[in-house]
Amino acid sequence: MQRISRLLTRVKTTRNMASSTSLSEKRVNVFGRPLLIHSEDPMTGFFRNGYCDTNASDSGNHTIASVVSDKFLDYSAAKGNNLRPVGLRDGCKWCLCVNRWKEAFDAYRRGEVSMDTVPRVVLGSTHIRALEGGIRMDQLEEFKFEEKK
Repeated sequence: MQRISRLLTRVKTTRNMASSTSLSEKRVNVFGRPLLIHSEDPMTGFFRNGYCDTNASDSGNHTIASVVSDKFLDYSAAKGNNLRPVGLRDGCKWCLCVNRWKEAFDAYRRGEVSMDTVPRVVLGSTHIRALEGGIRMDQLEEFKFEEKK
């Protein structure tokens, strides 16, 4: 009887955990709205599902929906993360790790790289957890990607 009681308690706890998922664990963008798909060509995201979503197993926090430039790709390769072998080129959309975007941003602020080195950000496709990595919304907005019409 105690075994059944413990099992029921465990099931209830699991249900409560699933229903009380925090905002940062849901597919929500920096505006608190549903996260928009970022890219399926190339297929991006930690889960390779086109979204810059995340969970606890994503230690890199791949939540910045970026549009990369050749200057950024050169910068990233120089820092030990060459993204060209996965098919990235100037203008590609890619879910970046928060730390890599912030590293480029901080280098720009220090005058070490040009503004064009910092990837542009697609805000509607950037996960809210990007704001947990020491990046502020105004910094993301400064590098907002503008679709060409």
